[in-house]
Amino acid sequence: MKKFFPLSLAASLTVLASACGADNVQEQAGEAETEETENEAEDSADDEEAEEDASADGEVSGTLSFYTSQPDEDADALIEGFNEIHPDVEVEVFRSGTEEVISRLLAEEEAGSAQADVLLLADAVTFEGLKEDDLLHEYESPELDAIPEQFVDEDGMYTGTKIMSTVLAYNTELVEDEPVSWADLTSDEAENEVIMPSPLYSGAAAYNAGVFSRTDGFGWEFYEDLHENDTTTVQGNGDVLQNVAGGEKAYGMVVDFVVANAKEEGSPIDLVYPEEGVPVITEPVGIMDDAENVEAAEAFVDFILSEEGQELSTEVGYVPIRAEMDPPEDLQGAEEVDELSADLNEMMQTRDEDTEEFNMIFGE
Repeated sequence: MKKFFPLSLAASLTVLASACGADNVQEQAGEAETEETENEAEDSADDEEAEEDASADGEVSGTLSFYTSQPDEDADALIEGFNEIHPDVEVEVFRSGTEEVISRLLAEEEAGSAQADVLLLADAVTFEGLKEDDLLHEYESPELDAIPEQFVDEDGMYTGTKIMSTVLAYNTELVEDEPVSWADLTSDEAENEVIMPSPLYSGAAAYNAGVFSRTDGFGWEFYEDLHENDTTTVQGNGDVLQNVAGGEKAYGMVVDFVVANAKEEGSPIDLVYPEEGVPVITEPVGIMDDAENVEAAEAFVDFILSEEGQELSTEVGYVPIRAEMDPPEDLQGAEEVDELSADLNEMMQTRDEDTEEFNMIFGE
């Protein structure tokens, strides 16, 4: 900080000029000016040194704008953990469903008033669309060494943050023989007993439709068979869980962690990972290309992918994305899950067509 002489000292110098002569005052004033200049130089050097130290220590500050489709409690826990390490960053959150988040994001981009620094949304297909439009900032976190490469964008634009597999759930009081295959949902025993989220409302279900329709042994015929077996569609995974756990339906297609949580709480529900494999969404995180606080955004991504950040995920029942970390009980981890997948870019290009095809089959 610059140092200035107080007015009382200036007045004293004026009086001294009258009593002792101008030369003496000029000499003292010159000395004072020299001292002030030296102090300013020292303060400037101190400020630069402090900035360098902060940079070296990895300190970040300022405001970080975070757009996410996470539940409020999950986002709050993540921010609280981040602020324990980076207390000088104020995180502002916009939370909604993936489709609404993207709609707001694109509207802001078109208006030239982009707000988001960091995005954490449901699936990689969404991020492929943003990547296609050159809206993402390339960043390779030092935490990537611990994450299986299939969950990391090859161009460094986004990274998965957790493993969320769609599994086959069943009510243990209604089903005697544990199912083993997705084909069990189209059997006579399962007629009018299956429920699943609709791709028209659920990002995970839209991703699943893209994967199943492009996988040998499934295709759109799988959905046609489900429809012919009187499968019920609802808006989200929560509705599926409620119906199966409550006994209204015997079987459900639903993300794994919600079933495990309900089972632990005593609901008559269990899950299997069908023998053919399962679709997996990873709730990726990415940084916007026009982010205003890139340093804080990168630090936020690092925290999410770190052991500390991943521990927060496991505490609420998610499967961590880091290969060396154990998943919650009854769930399959990053290295053991048998993933069904398809070309992400193709799924991004045809997402609307896939949704229309599903709508034609189920008449929604």
